[in-house]
Amino acid sequence: MNSKKKWFALSLTLLMMIGAGMMLSRFQGQQKLGAPGVKTAPLADSKNLEVLLPEHVLDYASEKVPVDPVVFNYLPADTSYGQRKYTAPDGFAVLLNAVLMGTDRTSIHKPQICLHAQGWQLDPTPPPTRITMDQPYSYELPVIKLTATGETLASGQSVRKRGLYVYWYVADGALSADASGLERMWLMGRDLLHTGTLQRWAYISYFAVCDPGEEEATFERMKSVIKASVPQFQLTPAPSDRTALTSRE
Repeated sequence: MNSKKKWFALSLTLLMMIGAGMMLSRFQGQQKLGAPGVKTAPLADSKNLEVLLPEHVLDYASEKVPVDPVVFNYLPADTSYGQRKYTAPDGFAVLLNAVLMGTDRTSIHKPQICLHAQGWQLDPTPPPTRITMDQPYSYELPVIKLTATGETLASGQSVRKRGLYVYWYVADGALSADASGLERMWLMGRDLLHTGTLQRWAYISYFAVCDPGEEEATFERMKSVIKASVPQFQLTPAPSDRTALTSRE
């Protein structure tokens, strides 16, 4: 693609994002909030929800992980959460995190911001990849797999580690692995215009740490955890609706 075509594509993308954002802002006061694409339960003394993540996944032990207070202060007040750590018998651990928006769509953010803030140096963002799921039927789950480099302390010495961060976005009847956010804004604007309903997106992520050189083996283990856990809490795609997925090929 030559320079002129690249600038045209970039300009068109920016115009579409601006248009979708203006549409969402225009109808914000008239909207009704859609159903989430994940299982939830009401929280006592709160208008927010808890995203219900599975306790039992493969032979892993699991525990709830409290959400960092910094996150509560940073994201909108109507954001809902779920966070759980899964640990295999050999010590391998995966952190599963879910962030569910309310009426404020800025709850759904780019993970690169948080990873940088935690000291991880990210490799370039690759194109989306897909994980073949078996439940509720066979389908391809679109995900983005980020890799990063960080430092941890072991016996008082700094040790280089690699982080794998797999994430995607889900709403009622829709999945997206578009890192730019353009697809989600377009889908939200379309539904808001046609039905008056604001799609309620959730941001799902799985994070694991490994030694340099073990990235591919770690990703394979993460995929096993994803395949076993996602059908237990994610409602899209529905068992009876094979046309629910709207992510681009």
